[in-house]
Amino acid sequence: MSKQKISKKKSIRRAKTMTEVVISLVLVGTCGFFVKNTFSNMRDVEASPYFDQTDIEVTTPTDTTVPDPNQTIYESSQVNTTDKFRGDLVLVNEQHQYFGGDEDLVSITDMNYENEVSCYTAVDSTYTILRHVYEPMTKMVQDFYDKYYNDTLIIYGSYRTTEFQQQLYEEDLAQTGDGESTRVAKPGFSEHETGLAFDFTESVNHDYDGTGDFEWINKNCYKYGFVVRYTEEKQRLTKIQNEPWHFRYVGIPHAYYMTTNNLCLEEYIDLVREHPYDKDHLEFSYDGNDYEVYFVASDDGAEKTTVPVPTGTRYEISGNNVDGFIVTVYKGQKPVVEEAPTKSFDDEDTDAEENSTEDTEASEDSSDESSDGEDY
Repeated sequence: MSKQKISKKKSIRRAKTMTEVVISLVLVGTCGFFVKNTFSNMRDVEASPYFDQTDIEVTTPTDTTVPDPNQTIYESSQVNTTDKFRGDLVLVNEQHQYFGGDEDLVSITDMNYENEVSCYTAVDSTYTILRHVYEPMTKMVQDFYDKYYNDTLIIYGSYRTTEFQQQLYEEDLAQTGDGESTRVAKPGFSEHETGLAFDFTESVNHDYDGTGDFEWINKNCYKYGFVVRYTEEKQRLTKIQNEPWHFRYVGIPHAYYMTTNNLCLEEYIDLVREHPYDKDHLEFSYDGNDYEVYFVASDDGAEKTTVPVPTGTRYEISGNNVDGFIVTVYKGQKPVVEEAPTKSFDDEDTDAEENSTEDTEASEDSSDESSDGEDY
């Protein structure tokens, strides 16, 4: 190959290389120009006046307690303030008078006849008891009979009108010659006027003392809602001598607690008063059932008293005949639907009830009760 041809090829290659270099420089320069213009046109963007620049502190809840689904929820119930004088837990003694007059009474012998009960009887058909007390009283005696086959029990003291109590009181004063009776309560201050109490005697010795076969009744009566109201041990509080024949209905939960804790009714009323609604309630269990008891003071300056009661749970309200109401909660039990509301002192008596009361008073005034073991 000639030297001239080689030089020509070199010249072409050199020219091509130079062209590529120039093009590259142009491209680089162009890019630099655009980059420079871009940066020169850039400026800081101010924060929007609508943006809150305050630091936001994010907190995590510390209370992780899950609400108890079994927690009792309460609602307000309006109760006649005068109803503090009525109920299964009324305290009637020498200091606290009973105010009644519309008791729902039944004849013991008539009820026994209707229900074919022959394990016990009463003196005659004028001996009455509150309707809701008859059933547990009869069940207790029936269970006693089924155990000992002893059918000698007689009810010789039950509901009394104030007029009949006055008669008994005056007869005792005439017999003793004293200015004040120590065996018969003054009219208005006897438990028998409530229809919640009754007395036993028996047809063999006519002297029920709670011993022998009858010891079973005195020891087990709380299972049916009754307490032996007057004992020698509590005489300083009740002001009444030992009366093993006198039984008082208070309801199963209260009878259980009073008996197992050796409390008379006076002591129990005081104890419940120490457990008001807004503080710790009295809670206990018996026979697989849980109970809760608390006190609500009566609003004596108003016609109605607000009593907190549980929702969706069975409960009962009773006056204590002193200063308020006792609420008994049957925890875990459904409310009991009553067929008819209980009458209050503010309700007017029907003519039928008035006639029934007059008939009862007349028949009781004409009857004679045994003077043996006459009690309060």
